[in-house]
Amino acid sequence: MKALYKAAAGAGLELTDRPEPTPGPGEVKIRVHTTGICGTDLHILQWDAWAARNLSAPLIPGHEFYGEVVEVGAAVTTVAVGDRVSGEGHIVCGLCRNCRAGRRHLCIQTSSVGVQRDGAFAEFVVMPESNVWVHRACRRKGVPLAAGAGAAGAGAGPEPYQVSPELGAVFDPLGNAVHTALAFPLVSEDVLITGAGPIGLMAAAVARHAGARHIVITDVSAPRLKLAESMGVDLAVNVATERLRDVQVRLGMREGFDVGLEMSGHPSALPEMIDNMNHGGRIALLGLPHGDIGVDFGRVVTHMLTLQGIYGRQMFETWYAMSALLESDREAHRRIESVITDVIPAREWSRGFEAAASASGGKVVLDWRDL
Repeated sequence: MKALYKAAAGAGLELTDRPEPTPGPGEVKIRVHTTGICGTDLHILQWDAWAARNLSAPLIPGHEFYGEVVEVGAAVTTVAVGDRVSGEGHIVCGLCRNCRAGRRHLCIQTSSVGVQRDGAFAEFVVMPESNVWVHRACRRKGVPLAAGAGAAGAGAGPEPYQVSPELGAVFDPLGNAVHTALAFPLVSEDVLITGAGPIGLMAAAVARHAGARHIVITDVSAPRLKLAESMGVDLAVNVATERLRDVQVRLGMREGFDVGLEMSGHPSALPEMIDNMNHGGRIALLGLPHGDIGVDFGRVVTHMLTLQGIYGRQMFETWYAMSALLESDREAHRRIESVITDVIPAREWSRGFEAAASASGGKVVLDWRDL
């Protein structure tokens, strides 16, 4: 099969031939249709300090994908050949304290697809049945199922709701956005999102769906701030030219933000967020910093702030939440799908990585059906 491959430690990837994987007991083989390019993949391409610390080459990277099941191993019972699927990229041990307590997203022995084991930048990928998420056609609220789709007497009508290959490729980062945005109640709250990258943009759409009052998103990229305006935010703010204190005045806010979603990892983002939170405010942290961040913990204590780290998705509550969101809210579906700004043939993978690294647009998807 064709795959993007890192043969040894060092910068670069190559599109080359690799052995086609075979599913073992309890595993599923998937023909990859589309893959999303993640910041993690950029680290792997560049082979920076993070990649050198976390990866062991040789490796096929890639963990955001959509595809079709073509083979199942022995003892697979809930996934069938022909199913259209995405995958939860964190493979857990099932035996540690958190796994046994049903908190699998906190497993201390997590192995990540495309980081510690071969991933989805390839024509085929194999993963455990328990990590496969099947996209099932279902009835969208208020829309009858098409004739023969299982609704007795429904008659002819619009086709049932389905996930496109492009949207299915970004269920992993959408899950990050949903997990972060729903870490705290948002109804009637004033929400600050720092970082208008793809996950921050999707989090804005989720916050609007969840009933936030004011939503402010910040960045320094004009194209991304322009894209943010279509996500339902009240203000998209360039923090290179405007301070958040002034933004609060513009919105008529008498107190600080109630909920903060830090998506950027930029060293100045969290300190400024803390300075603009209401007493008792709650902050969910998804952005990974590249170095130390100076935090005024005196303010954290005296303002009784809550800081919650977020990593990945809750397995599998987040998956149910994002599927229900897309099914029930057409506008949220449109907004989230619009975050995908580039769909590029996998044979032109280097152009896709360049687009993702430019940080000037939305999500970049590689199409593996076009090799």
